[in-house]
Amino acid sequence: MGSRRNGRISSRKNARKVPKGVIHIQASFNNTIVTITDVRGRVISWSSAGTCGFRGTRRGTPFAAQTAAGNAIRTVVDQGMQRAEVMIKGPGLGRDAALRAIRRSGILLSFVRDVTPMPHNGCRPPKKRRV
Repeated sequence: MGSRRNGRISSRKNARKVPKGVIHIQASFNNTIVTITDVRGRVISWSSAGTCGFRGTRRGTPFAAQTAAGNAIRTVVDQGMQRAEVMIKGPGLGRDAALRAIRRSGILLSFVRDVTPMPHNGCRPPKKRRV
């Protein structure tokens, strides 16, 4: 039991004051995941359209993305975050809606960057669907 050195047993989630962070938005066609980290990349808060109660095809909608972004941001604003960078990944419908929700929350955005992975003609795509 002696390996508890600096006594960090209490929940660290509410103990940390984070003035600046990074907001990662992962928008696929089926879901939108919003993850908020500090500058070093440790996750502070996250939310997705699925955890907000949307199921099935409604998870991919812009409204679901907006709700997910609002949920994730509410917790970090309480922890004192003022500035943030935004990294958007994926082709989904929730990209713009999530960004709009972040703008409305009152956090100052230093930059918005698109980090969607682009292949330089990597893997062979799956065969075309026959409907």
